Amino acid sequence: MIDIRIQAGDFDPGRQLGRLEELGRAAVSGFVAMVEAAEDVTEILVEHHPVLAKNALRRIAEETERNWPLAGIILIHRHGRLRRGERLAFAAVAASDPRHALDGCCFLVDALRSRALFWRKELAADGSGRWMEP
Repeated sequence: MIDIRIQAGDFDPGRQLGRLEELGRAAVSGFVAMVEAAEDVTEILVEHHPVLAKNALRRIAEETERNWPLAGIILIHRHGRLRRGERLAFAAVAASDPRHALDGCCFLVDALRSRALFWRKELAADGSGRWMEP
């Protein structure tokens, strides 16, 4: 099972981990990325191309599935205006072996940071903004 979502709204990490636990595997590993920004930044604007971003996440998930024997993968990435401290992304896997779950999840997180197609603009309280390097 691979579940990939790109959404504006928030998500419940506990509910997502519960979905993976229902697969009946021994280990579930997950990671929640939060919006981090400089002190003067009040929000970030996350933009994406829906088809390109979803395809990139699908390729990352499929590569993870080829490298570890996993029962399930959930990848969620938010878009739109997000405040510092809000949830930005979620990556989690289920596997019969805890090491596979942990390694697969670590791979997902690294790939999400380096290969997902999202653009972020930092927005300051004074109305100014600057695009962040990918």
